[in-house]
Amino acid sequence: MSLVKRMLSLVALAVFAALSMNANAQLADKKVLTLEGAKKIAAAAEAEARKNNWNVVIAVVDDGGHLVYLQRIDGTQTGSIEVAIQKARTAQAFKRPTKVFEDAIAGGRNALIALHGALPLEGGLPIMVGGQLVGAIGVSGVKSTEDGQIAKAGADSLAN
Repeated sequence: MSLVKRMLSLVALAVFAALSMNANAQLADKKVLTLEGAKKIAAAAEAEARKNNWNVVIAVVDDGGHLVYLQRIDGTQTGSIEVAIQKARTAQAFKRPTKVFEDAIAGGRNALIALHGALPLEGGLPIMVGGQLVGAIGVSGVKSTEDGQIAKAGADSLAN
């Protein structure tokens, strides 16, 4: 191979390497909640609910707030379906437990009632993995503190 061809090959290789590094710099590695993960979260939440004889709806959403899995224990009022979904979406959208909003409003911060997309009732928790939001769980059907207890059991199960 001539010297010119070698030089052109090296230049082409360097350009390709530079373009590859630039393309990789534009993409982020991201954890994604799978259906199996959502089912595991819901199963742990259901176990906590059944242990206490509580009928609830359990909703799990992905990091975009899209419903991945919904479970309604027999006998749970149908009104809790949308509430559970909204609790999960609130936790996802704001990356914090819905209890934060409930407590703030109870403490007199009534302006939060107008916060679009925020349901200020305990029972919604973000699901974080390695510092990344992968989704959220929302639970509805019993008292807010009990919904929160069930949601925590579900969210904690992903770490195990």
